[in-house]
Amino acid sequence: MTIKLIATDLDGTFLRNDRTFDLARFNRLLDQMEDQDVKMVVATGNKVEQTLHYFKETPTNRLTYISSNGAMVSDTTGILYKRPVSKEQIKKVLDWNTQTRAKMENLIVLSGIKAAYVSNHATPEMIQAVEQFYPKVIQVEKFLEIEDDILVMELLWPENADIKYFVQVLRKKFGEELHTTGSGFGSVSILAANTNKETGLEALSRIWGIKPEEMVAFGDNSNDLEMLRYVGHPFVMPNAAEFMKERISQQAKADNENDGVLETIEMLLADQSQD
Repeated sequence: MTIKLIATDLDGTFLRNDRTFDLARFNRLLDQMEDQDVKMVVATGNKVEQTLHYFKETPTNRLTYISSNGAMVSDTTGILYKRPVSKEQIKKVLDWNTQTRAKMENLIVLSGIKAAYVSNHATPEMIQAVEQFYPKVIQVEKFLEIEDDILVMELLWPENADIKYFVQVLRKKFGEELHTTGSGFGSVSILAANTNKETGLEALSRIWGIKPEEMVAFGDNSNDLEMLRYVGHPFVMPNAAEFMKERISQQAKADNENDGVLETIEMLLADQSQD
């Protein structure tokens, strides 16, 4: 088989549970990928600034980023593709949230290109929690007056909340107008319609002229499913939930704690070099 692009999710997939990875091993693989003309893509729900932090000791000109669950694609040259949520759509979600959260308070985070935004009613503890995932957090009085392209609306509920239930409710409420998915961190991500990691790969397919059957992807969670189904060579992580393994049959060679993505890439590149 011919491989021209390899894409990987981060949390629970490429990164160990302490959010580290084998830097030297990865850099060696990037050398091999450059020799074989294979693109390396990081596909994550994180903002690109947070993602860049993980790869600060990696030659970033060798990486392309599908960030915010597919709402933006970028590299060292800048933004290649973006799909923000409209102000009208933001208002609809805010109105829904106001009407339905009477018995259970949640935190709203609007993730934009410039920063992440929370209400000025958010407590210092809430802001500290958000800053673990967003490098720049700004408190605002009115969400609809934010001057930024909002890529993702994050709705965060308490730990005991049934996130799958809220995903189903929001999908029923907004239908095809918005894309709703669980993030895996006790939150619901709401994006513009038809926006996910697959659409990020579709954008790169158009830009680079690479076919889906020439792509490899790794993932572990429901927000990876569209991407995994799109590529010709999908790998689910052994540490993924059972429902993921039922949908994607091929597993990486090890789990995320044991560098499963790197080990599988090594195997793929070795096989390709012998073709």
